[in-house]
Amino acid sequence: MNLKKLKIIGTILAFIFCFLFHFLYDIIPSFITSIISPVNESIAEHMKILFNGIMLSGIIQKIIVIKNKNNYKNICISNFIAAISSIFIFLIIYLPIYNTIGENLPITLIIMLLVIIISQLITIKIIKLKKDLKVEKASIILVIITYFIFYLLTYYPPKISLFMDPKNHVYGITN
Repeated sequence: MNLKKLKIIGTILAFIFCFLFHFLYDIIPSFITSIISPVNESIAEHMKILFNGIMLSGIIQKIIVIKNKNNYKNICISNFIAAISSIFIFLIIYLPIYNTIGENLPITLIIMLLVIIISQLITIKIIKLKKDLKVEKASIILVIITYFIFYLLTYYPPKISLFMDPKNHVYGITN
């Protein structure tokens, strides 16, 4: 499978997975889902959606690459870098708009899709290096560290506006 087609599939899957992760904690409230899904309506909690949507899409892309015996290098680390950078890219685009006009679902979804597309372009750049960065296994450790950070920020959030649920005026997990 060519890289362009793989990344189009990745973009579509990541966008769909974002919707699934949005409601996961509401459907199955547990410790695990609290770490991978938003537990309130704060902006920070919703960054889990992007990270996990892109990571899950990346796992499926890795499976496709293995199944098709493609020789693409750096799939795992490129998806991790894309998932982490998507959080910052989203916030850079979203926060000025949010601070100006407030929450607007269609605009938020458009930004999310744009950020996912950018994240997939990042993975293409890394994969096209054609040099094996030899950090594929390290990406697993980085993902574990990221989930530990999500845990800390969910259960011990800083008392700043980015972490406050604007509807209920709470921080982090409430039940």
